[in-house]
Amino acid sequence: MQSTATLLLDGRTQALVEKYVPEGEVLEGLVRFFSIFSDPTRVRILSALAITEMCVTDISRVLEINQTTVSHQLRFLKDAGIVQTLRMGKVIFYSLKNETVNDVLLKGVEFIGY
Repeated sequence: MQSTATLLLDGRTQALVEKYVPEGEVLEGLVRFFSIFSDPTRVRILSALAITEMCVTDISRVLEINQTTVSHQLRFLKDAGIVQTLRMGKVIFYSLKNETVNDVLLKGVEFIGY
């Protein structure tokens, strides 16, 4: 429901807001992307993968996370298009699919002041 109150914004600024505030598929995509960072286990896994590609066993041991949990989170991240895999014999290595994820992590650390 639109208010009949007068806006303090000028017409140009109002048009910019209306044009660039995401809606629909773009909004849904952004929400899905940022929800990836809402789980502490996923953030730890992504941080590790930003350093080097790793297999489930190495992630589990280095981060001290149950292998089943690591596998579950990696499946989630792969389905979301965030990580990619490389099979070498029986071992599957995971890595970040796009460096943008690392950029977001670094911006987050910068934001909180560390």
